[in-house]
Amino acid sequence: MKLLFDSLPIILFFGVFKYAEGHKEWAADFATRHLGFIVSDGRVGGEEAPVLLATAVVIVASLVQVVWLKLRGRKVDTMLWVSLVLVVVLGGLTIWFRSETFIKWKPSGLYWAMGLSLWISQAFFGRNLLRALLGEQLQLPDAVWRRLNFAWIAFFGMMGLLNLWVAYSFDTSTWVNFKLFGGIGLMLAFTVAQGLYLGRYMPDEPAPAASDAPKDR
Repeated sequence: MKLLFDSLPIILFFGVFKYAEGHKEWAADFATRHLGFIVSDGRVGGEEAPVLLATAVVIVASLVQVVWLKLRGRKVDTMLWVSLVLVVVLGGLTIWFRSETFIKWKPSGLYWAMGLSLWISQAFFGRNLLRALLGEQLQLPDAVWRRLNFAWIAFFGMMGLLNLWVAYSFDTSTWVNFKLFGGIGLMLAFTVAQGLYLGRYMPDEPAPAASDAPKDR
């Protein structure tokens, strides 16, 4: 459920973009009427309308996420705050300048912010954030926690670079596909690979006692 909640803005971005991309005339008219007041010259063309509408929706969705958590008295994760700031600032620039370049930097900024937080916490404060989050569920040697931390730092750094490579090497539609399927898919694949690696350090379950073994009747 949390994964779906966290992924909701990305899913909405994808859905709105794909619908608007298939209805460009409608999208341009709708965006001009409803976003014209925050666009530099007041008009939106058919080519930029899909990404502008998707960006506006993802800004609203991110704000709703934070408000929903606050109203329910739940903690808003630091990364959600960072994501909200990035999407509001970069999304706002995308809409104002009618340029998808700004919003395309948002995933890279978030990936690098997460990697940087892991590195700074370990390098300057001697605190492994992964261990702080998962230490109660996983009992691992110190060296393994350090390797795990470095692996996530490297992964987030690579994902930020990969996002920019796709953004600047392919059209916006391809980037939107990668943002949803590529980003989530690679994250899941990395998590599974990490689980397989950590499996060797998981304690074996104790064998059942002799008294617990089934008896012949």
